[in-house]
Amino acid sequence: MARTSCILAATAALFFVGVPSFASGLTTTAELALPDAPSASQPQNPTPTAGSSSSQPADTAAAAPQSAEAKRKQAQEQLEQQEHQRVMGVMATFNTTRNQNALPLSAGQKFQLFFKSSTDPWPFLLAGVVSGIGQADDSYPEWGQGAQGYAKRFGGAYSDAFIGNFFGNAVLPSLWHEDPRYFQKGTGSSTSRFLWAASSTVWCRRDKGGWGPNYANVAGNLIGAAIARTYYPPSERTVSDTISDGLTVSAEGVVGAELIEFWPDLVRHYKRKHDQKLARQQALRDAQSGAQPSPQPAGQ
Repeated sequence: MARTSCILAATAALFFVGVPSFASGLTTTAELALPDAPSASQPQNPTPTAGSSSSQPADTAAAAPQSAEAKRKQAQEQLEQQEHQRVMGVMATFNTTRNQNALPLSAGQKFQLFFKSSTDPWPFLLAGVVSGIGQADDSYPEWGQGAQGYAKRFGGAYSDAFIGNFFGNAVLPSLWHEDPRYFQKGTGSSTSRFLWAASSTVWCRRDKGGWGPNYANVAGNLIGAAIARTYYPPSERTVSDTISDGLTVSAEGVVGAELIEFWPDLVRHYKRKHDQKLARQQALRDAQSGAQPSPQPAGQ
């Protein structure tokens, strides 16, 4: 549980530190709030004429492989757009899309998404903050203090995230044909959006377009927690700790999903307040400028 409280505290700290920095993050945040850019539409087949009806089946058969390749390229374009998304200009949200019609990812693209997310500066920053909090709380006293203790805590925090994402967002989604991304709802009542985000940790989209249990996420977190027993202190190597940590990480995913779902709303709210403040300041300056007396001619 110490590891869990450290992660939650680190996330909260980074969130509140980043909230005042809206001005620098509005552009990148706006990208997250918008649907993925639509790809160029496929050219429509011309209306068949009497003279071309015999060649239509052959043309359709020849175009089928190209259609599959076009879909793969379009999915790659959508994936590359996601890889620029951030909250507060810092928190990487590459596993998020607002496009409800986003094409499914291939196994290779799922591994690409995992690698991009795991090598971004964000997980290293989060692991560093988690390690600092753990150092201050002296979590896992067996690891000691000083540089060595911090290095062990940092390695443990980053390894937790890396292993869990490797299995939960790459290996198992590829085997079970699940989409590892969070599909932002963005519309509807606040309650419906809250429930939508909360359910994402246990309910996900399938590669075929349907929805079902998010086996990969839950199982990946449990596998990550089990592997973590090998490098955490012996006092943490119990079955109950493994299950508790795995389920807790899944629950922490709810916090992240809620932040991603409602962050665009927070940005719009603060931007509107900021614009209103600027308008009031400008009106005050205009009023003060108009109230100043006209300069008197020299000698009077």
